[in-house]
Amino acid sequence: MEFRIDRRSGIAAYQQIVQQTKQALRLGVLVPGDRLPTAKEVAETCAVNPNTTLKAYRELEREGLVEPRPGLGTFVRRSLARPQAGADSPLRGELEAWMARAREAGLEREDVAALVASVLEERYAGTTAAAVTAESSTTRGRGD
Repeated sequence: MEFRIDRRSGIAAYQQIVQQTKQALRLGVLVPGDRLPTAKEVAETCAVNPNTTLKAYRELEREGLVEPRPGLGTFVRRSLARPQAGADSPLRGELEAWMARAREAGLEREDVAALVASVLEERYAGTTAAAVTAESSTTRGRGD
């Protein structure tokens, strides 16, 4: 797994590592037993302080998603993947087709993101949206 840090996003680098790891866990890219990159490897590829990665991994550990093994690294403990969200799921195929239609219709990436975000908010209001809002407000303003 390789992390990508967007310094213009306004989201702390450690939180981006947490989010990208969770996304990989949800999509089945990472599975229990997989080893995450070392803090040194992430520092070299993403130009972040190794402590940034360690902070992210500690948060993932608190959530029970990873476990450190002294001298060996940090390993995935449990998955967040659901078969309906896998790379070969029919839903993903439908989403890819919809994205192609949106692009053909002239929508830019930001247009698609705004449209998806608004539908997510409508469909998941009162469930996940509140948790996401609470999570982002607790991490907003924190540094690396």
